[in-house]
Formats: sequence, C-alpha cells, structure tokens
Amino acid sequence: MKKNIFLSIFSGLLLWLAWPPMHYTTFLLFFGLVPMLIAMENVIQSQHEKKGKKIFSVTFIGFFIWNVLSIYWVYNSLKTIGAVVAVPITLIPYALGPLLMSSACWLYYRFRVTTNRTFSLFALVCFWIGYEYLHQTWDLNFPWMTLGNGLAVSHQWVQWYEYTGVYGGTIWIWILNIVLFLLYSGLSEAQIKTTRIKLITAFAIVLVIPITFSLYRYATYTEQFDPSNVVVAQPNIDPYAKNGEIPVAQQIDILTHLSDSIGQPNTEFFIWPETAIPDMIDEEHIRGNNYFLQVQRFLNKFKNGNVVTGAETYTIYNNRATSTASPIEGGRFVDNFSTAINIENSAKVQFYHKSKLVPGAESLPFGNALSFLKPAFEHLGGATGSYAGQTTPSVFYSQSGIGVTPVICYESIWGEWVAQSVKQGSQFIAIITNDGWWENTSGKDQHLDYAKLRAIETRRWVCRSANTGISAFINQRGDIVKQTKWWFKTAIKQDINLNSDLTFYVKYGDYLPKAGSFLAIIGLLFLGTRVRFKKKVA
Repeated sequence: MKKNIFLSIFSGLLLWLAWPPMHYTTFLLFFGLVPMLIAMENVIQSQHEKKGKKIFSVTFIGFFIWNVLSIYWVYNSLKTIGAVVAVPITLIPYALGPLLMSSACWLYYRFRVTTNRTFSLFALVCFWIGYEYLHQTWDLNFPWMTLGNGLAVSHQWVQWYEYTGVYGGTIWIWILNIVLFLLYSGLSEAQIKTTRIKLITAFAIVLVIPITFSLYRYATYTEQFDPSNVVVAQPNIDPYAKNGEIPVAQQIDILTHLSDSIGQPNTEFFIWPETAIPDMIDEEHIRGNNYFLQVQRFLNKFKNGNVVTGAETYTIYNNRATSTASPIEGGRFVDNFSTAINIENSAKVQFYHKSKLVPGAESLPFGNALSFLKPAFEHLGGATGSYAGQTTPSVFYSQSGIGVTPVICYESIWGEWVAQSVKQGSQFIAIITNDGWWENTSGKDQHLDYAKLRAIETRRWVCRSANTGISAFINQRGDIVKQTKWWFKTAIKQDINLNSDLTFYVKYGDYLPKAGSFLAIIGLLFLGTRVRFKKKVA
C-alpha cells in the first residue's frame, strides 16, 4: 500500500512540475500519469479487499497534491477573513477537483471488474472528460485544472487547438500516458515483441505528429493585415482600496491619464480592467451618470474611440422579471451585475453581464443550501454579493463596425463561451480582470497563460487589461507580444490585426467533451445494468 501511495504522490508532483507557469517542464505531462496508472494496476492485481475504495483513496492523494500545489494561491484570496478560518473554506476548491478525478478512476476500476483492460482504459478517458466537462458546467464550476490547460506555456505545441480546444489536449495527454503505461506493464507480463513494437510506434506517432503539425502551423501561420490601434490601461489600484478609500472619480482620472498618455488620433479601443468603475450604476439612467460623462469627456479627442471598461451595475424591475432578482423596498426587485460597458462618442451604450460567475464569490451554488458559507465566500475575489448574469455571450460593436468579445476575468478559461461570441462577429477579444486578490503568486501567471489558448482556438488577438497586472497583447498564434510588469501603473498600446475567419473550434465548440460525456453516461448505464443483473442472479 505504501508503494502505491508513493507512486500516487510521485504523479501529483510530476503534474505540478509540468503545470503553468512552469517553463521547460511541460513534457512531464506526457508521462506524469503513468505512476498513477501503475498504482491502480497494483491494487487491481493485489489480494486486497475493497479494491475500489483503495483506488479512490490512493489516487485522491496524488490528485490533491497536484491541485493544492498548482492553485495554492486560492488561499490568498480568503485569508483576509482570518488565517485559520480560511483553511477549511479553501479546502473546497482544493479537494473538489481531486474528488471528481478519483471518481473517474474508481469508475475505471468498476469497468475492469466486468471488461478487459483496453476497453476500461478507453472508458477511463471518457469518464475523465466527463468530469472535466461537468466541472465547467455545474454550480461549483472550476475548470482551472482541465488537463489540456497544462499545455498553455508550450503553446507552440498545440496550435491544433483551433480544431479541438483544450479538451483535445486532455485526450492527447491521456493517450500518451496510457501507451507508456501499457509498455511498462508489458515488462512484467511477458509482452510479445510485436505488441511492444506496436506500442512504441503508437507512442511515437501520437507524440510526433501533433507536435510536428503544430510547429509547422505556428511557423507558417500568417495574420491577415487589418490593423486597429488598441490601448490597454493598468491603473494598479489596490483591490482592497477600490471601494471607499480612493474616490471613484479619482480612479477614472488615473485611467484617463494613462490612456491619454499613449493614445493616438486613430486609437479605436481603450481597454480598462474589471470594476474600473467600482460604484454601482443604474443601467437605465447611465447616460446621466457623472462617471459615464467623465469617460465620454475623455473620448472627445478620439473621434472613433471606444472605452471597454469594467463596472458594477444594476437594473431595477417593478416585478420579479428574472429568477435572480432580489426584492428591495417599495415592492420592487433588483439584479446586480459585474459588467463590461462599451462607451463611445454617442448616446449608444452597450452592456455585457459577466455570466461565468465565481462560485461563492459572485454566485451562491445550489441556492440556499450553502447560504451559511456566504460571509466567508464574499472575500474570494472581493465580491460583495451575488450577481446575475446572462445566458448568451455578447459582442460589442464600435461605430466603425469592429466587433470585440468582452470577457470578464474568470470567463477567460471557458473556450466555448468565448468562441460563441467570436462566432457572432467578434474580431478580437478583450479580457478585463482584477488579479490582485491573489497577490504576487502563480495564479496571475496561469490566468495570463490560459489567455493564449483562447487566441489559438479563435485565431483572434487578445487584449488583456488587468487592474494590478499582468496586462498584455497576445497575437493570433498565442504569442505574448507585449506585457506589463506586476503591480505597476502603466498603459501599453499595439496595432493588432482584426480577423473575421472562423476556426473549426469556433464553428463547433466543445464537441469533444460533449461526445466524451455522452459515452461516459453510456458507461454509467452499462455499470448500473451489470449491478442490477448480478443482484437478480444472486
């Protein structure tokens, strides 16, 4: 048992060492799961009772280590409520992913009981994909540790994400690990020479062909020349000082000064970060709002200029117009939003409401079931209450007809969500975020690295404005062309190339995890049928 625990821990450490923002170690993903697979096989071949339980507990240890070491920064977001109190709350994101990962491994074991190893390994990949897709769609969504995200640092290897999205990376990593596992297992199973040669050949093909294609695509990809000048501002305002300590008008002054310092007559977009305007704004009466007018005055000298900025807004209804509306005085109801606003030199205002909300910080999972955790969760990301969202993504259009995808913070790790906006006519992506809650940890770097994958999937430039860093421009190949320092007040500008072509992934979205999830459901039904059949026979 100790040997299997060691193997599981070893897997967890390999996966962590391979994970962004680590450089030069991405290749560890190609065999990081092999010790875990060996540990599971050892348990299956042993004489232990309750093998399924042992597989679950052994794999959980390794996956927990991988997750904690990779997203340790989550604790930084919560520790303001108290160093000790934050620990049990932090265990939720640390442990939930590993629980689902270990469940996929347990289901693999159940398949091994009734079928052969080859079929069971195929089922394992489907169950894993099913877990990843579940973890981006349910109320406790946290797709940060989707296995395909691990290739973000070595984006030159995954230019084919424009066809598959990150789930193609998940499948690729699993296939490579499984083939190596079968090669290792063959050493003790008197594996015939022809089988070994086939496995070695399969590993070489599965490894070399995707990388070769990707490097060729990376080297030969040429952007169509369609320039637009964009300015990204990084005000570097302490997130804990945004509400109250620094007047809102002063915060906007900082942003306008930074933007004006490098703006040019042909600048078409100024990108400001999430909650750049931290005061609650009534959307219906925004045109008379002093902060809105302050931004418009700044735009007077930029004829075709647009400001895409984060803000906190609300809408009041005379009745419960939405399921998320909350009652207020006078028998009315209100929805609060984390919002992206497009402001231009006209009365036209465009809104986008953040829809992929951080569980606990911006939305309360499963209604009232976890209401007792709300006071603590409010510190995660600095949110002060529950937000409403919208069911479909949006595109902002400038007066000249340029379409931009507004993406707010956490949403940037949802490939299909971004792709849906691009499909509607977006020509570049604007990510507005506020990563200061995590402090100077790898969280901010991971968030930046993941943005490169959105550029590849959609073949769109990404213009990223972060309140406290790191702001950046990312081209259509996923290269970071220009970036700021962490915790540094500045602005950067770039002539980006607009693109209207649609990639395969933009057209068809997350078809791989949907297919994998469907097969996983079929597998669950198969297992359920077998259990019922055994009971009837007994």
